[in-house]
Amino acid sequence: MNTLKAEKRSMDVKAKRLRREGFVTGNLFGKKIDGSVPVKMTRKDVDRLLKTENKGSQIMLDVEGTRYDVLIKEIDYNALAGRVDEIDFQALVSNEKVHSVAEIILVNHEKVSTGVLQEMLGEISYRALPADLIDKVKVDVGGMHLGDTIRVRDLEIAGDSKIELLTDPDAVVATVTAVHNEVPDEETDAKDAETK
Repeated sequence: MNTLKAEKRSMDVKAKRLRREGFVTGNLFGKKIDGSVPVKMTRKDVDRLLKTENKGSQIMLDVEGTRYDVLIKEIDYNALAGRVDEIDFQALVSNEKVHSVAEIILVNHEKVSTGVLQEMLGEISYRALPADLIDKVKVDVGGMHLGDTIRVRDLEIAGDSKIELLTDPDAVVATVTAVHNEVPDEETDAKDAETK
């Protein structure tokens, strides 16, 4: 499990200033934490972590030597600046179910030769104990053909008794539709105009 180092953040220093100084701000909250703990991490550490982890990932957060088993709950990405500004973490309690999301990753999409593959859902919402958390659901779409549809209930996660799905089991994950790029044929149009 990846570990991210963080420091407690003084609320006297504005988040804007910390970001200018190369930090990412965040909050740590959870059932056994009174209120929430404002934290700051170096942008370098956060960028390294987010190469392999994402929203819904379970990591170890080291806040000045105290280690917390946490879930990455929210990532606030500043598209204008091209950076992560804030991350919220939920401290996990081993015997308590937590709400999380798993990112859907379509694999073998290059093998879909008939029609156009459309991804309709980017993530699945669910509840599970910390030991059963997953952050990615790989969906092999290589065998799909025109008219095929994969729904949430067709995925492995839906059959896992340790996971309580919150996303509608009938929600469409991916579908293959016909290509609709009809370009008007100028010759046909000209002939139609002549016959009228």
